[in-house]
Amino acid sequence: MFELLDAAKAFIEPVIKPDSVLCDFTMGNGHDTEYLCRRAPQGKVYAFDIQESAVENTAKRLKEAGLENAELICASHADCKKYIHEQISAGMFNLGYLPGSGNKELHTMRESTMPAVSSAIELLKKGGILVISVYPGHEEGRLEGEMLCEKLAQLDKKYYCVTMLKLINSPDAPFIIAVEKYDK
Repeated sequence: MFELLDAAKAFIEPVIKPDSVLCDFTMGNGHDTEYLCRRAPQGKVYAFDIQESAVENTAKRLKEAGLENAELICASHADCKKYIHEQISAGMFNLGYLPGSGNKELHTMRESTMPAVSSAIELLKKGGILVISVYPGHEEGRLEGEMLCEKLAQLDKKYYCVTMLKLINSPDAPFIIAVEKYDK
């Protein structure tokens, strides 16, 4: 059975080193932030969310796990370049709404997602990988996915490999887009 987050991790796992600089562009409840912190214990993990509750939940999760290598930022992922001044080895986006919040009205939006993804690609070091989990089961998620596919298809194939992993017999199922910056 296809597990979206396992597939996303499989894309970035090979490029993460213990001292890597990584980013969780959509912190949520901190699951991806914790995963990245564990993978780069001597590195640094930046994590973004606009919801204070997401930052609080993640801070609690990391404290309980004894992880101290994250900088939790209560700001839009579209502003990531205001906070990150170094190249990253890998980054994760898990688009949609905060799982478990019950509030499906507050979710990622195209207006901030595309600038955030563009900035993340600029921050990627050579050989770095960005994974974007897209949830097309609601209208904004479908439009986000279409926008990302259209924009990322325009990246120069001499410098980037853009891959999509999607279940073709389930059109509303989540899918992954991975952007790899060639090590040239």
